Amino acid sequence: MMKNKALLLCLPFLFLFNCSVIDELTKFDMDYETNYTLNPVPITNVPVSLNTPDIETESESTFENNNTKKDLIESIKLKSLTIKISSPETGNFNFLKSVRIAISTENVEETEVAYLTDIPNNNSNSIDLKVIDKELKAYLKEDVFKLRVTAVADETTTEVYEVDFFATFAVDAKILGI
Repeated sequence: MMKNKALLLCLPFLFLFNCSVIDELTKFDMDYETNYTLNPVPITNVPVSLNTPDIETESESTFENNNTKKDLIESIKLKSLTIKISSPETGNFNFLKSVRIAISTENVEETEVAYLTDIPNNNSNSIDLKVIDKELKAYLKEDVFKLRVTAVADETTTEVYEVDFFATFAVDAKILGI
């Protein structure tokens, strides 16, 4: 009789533990990479907007590979966004004062997703942006999305830069309806 009471008291904790384990199984990341050619910057302290090429989401296959479907997605949020100069090898972001990134699709209005202000002159060829906590599942359910970069330079440049964008989105889904 005492063992039965102890078991009954433990059941809610076992259920909660198992639910959190199952919940973790319904989460996965979607990684995207695109690049952009940045021409020399002849002026400073003026915002310049640049659009990346279309980025194919390939969401249907990513969802399928994670045992889910578009209609079972509960949430998609940007987890990280890094910008890196791939060329020239000696290139750095010392010329950059601030950067803001927005996402858009043909069917969903643009929204800002990441930014970095007061970028230090530390000769770095890579910067990690601060991510804005926003629901983005409408964007990643589309076939393609674009990133619009708005940057302000505090130095002019004379070189062409090849810049890579690396974005990771955290997805929370119902796997097979669980």
